[in-house]
Amino acid sequence: MTMTTTTATTGIEFRSVTMAFPDGTVALRELDLQIETGEFVVLVGPSGCGKSTALRILAGLEDATAGDVLIGDRVVTELEPQERDLAMVFQSYALYPHKTVYDNLAYPLRVRRMSKRDIADRVGWAAEVLGLTDLLKRKPGALSGGQRQRVAMGRALVREPVAFLMDEPLSNLDAALRVEMRAEIRRIHDRLGVTSVYVTHDQVEAMTMGDRVAVLRDGVLQQFDDPQVLYRRPCNLFVAGFVGSPAINLAMGTLEDPMPAVRLGGTTVALPRDSATALSGRATGTPIAVGLRPERLNHRREPEHDASMTIVPALVEMLGSELLVHFPIAAPGVNTAGARAWAEGDADTIAQIRDTADGTTFVAKLDAASGARSGEPIELWFSSSDLLLFDPVAGDTILPAS
Repeated sequence: MTMTTTTATTGIEFRSVTMAFPDGTVALRELDLQIETGEFVVLVGPSGCGKSTALRILAGLEDATAGDVLIGDRVVTELEPQERDLAMVFQSYALYPHKTVYDNLAYPLRVRRMSKRDIADRVGWAAEVLGLTDLLKRKPGALSGGQRQRVAMGRALVREPVAFLMDEPLSNLDAALRVEMRAEIRRIHDRLGVTSVYVTHDQVEAMTMGDRVAVLRDGVLQQFDDPQVLYRRPCNLFVAGFVGSPAINLAMGTLEDPMPAVRLGGTTVALPRDSATALSGRATGTPIAVGLRPERLNHRREPEHDASMTIVPALVEMLGSELLVHFPIAAPGVNTAGARAWAEGDADTIAQIRDTADGTTFVAKLDAASGARSGEPIELWFSSSDLLLFDPVAGDTILPAS
């Protein structure tokens, strides 16, 4: 079956969208977000951050307290869901168990009273795109979880909507299937180019799937950018802590002479000269929050490395080709709301706050060839340009990684 989709995809815009409930809870605060035509955008954040509320407002399933939603150049704020020409894929598959795969895919088209020939063409095309052609006569009970999710996506696909909305569609799948379906959804998007808005609490999902990622916290948009920008240049401690696996290492340091330099535990690191401007006005001895990604530490010295620390591993986790090396560092933990908020009530984003009685614990992600062993000292190298510096009170980024 070869059929070219004629979907008229379009962009989406949230203009100062606010959602407040009668009990005073504010789920969204003046959300401004512009999604380009054909873009795959992921809304991510911990439970209760407002991401699903934003999706439901876009779909017309919730009424915003204030603000407008635009699809293309059309304000749809007051339109009913069926008037918005959007297709949603939910966490639950919501398939008809007594109908075949073909009939499940055909159902939304029959509701529109399309001809049998047109239905057959659309269903055959969607089945080919999703790899369901050999399963059309089966019923959902005879399918795997991944196959059922494909059918749910196909039912949205046949409608040829202007945009796809997906609300945690992979959360019911096991880890291996989630990885497979992430690639499948991106493949479908790249083939069809339909504007897509995807909601998840899993930052790995967000970073691997999105053209751009919107990070929300307590109903407020923190940062909306390319995944690599979020990783290298987070706007604050929350985004820095939420993005990355294992989570970023954070500890308190002090600014030292000769400026610009920072002391972290027993190590003083001279910072790149161009960081002096960002640090101007901050005196020697000023406390500052320091972040360093676990994967930026290396047991081998590379040409770009200009700093090192000798550490004694307290725990080494074997991950096949990689090791996670946990080691103490004699520096206080970062004890601010901005640093800790991502961990509260959401174990999927970070296992724990790594404070100890003597300071905090860092993690290094090393090649198994490093031979790191618990209790045996090892020198770890890194580049000063990989350090991120944050205001310890406000939580804002002072110096992003370069």
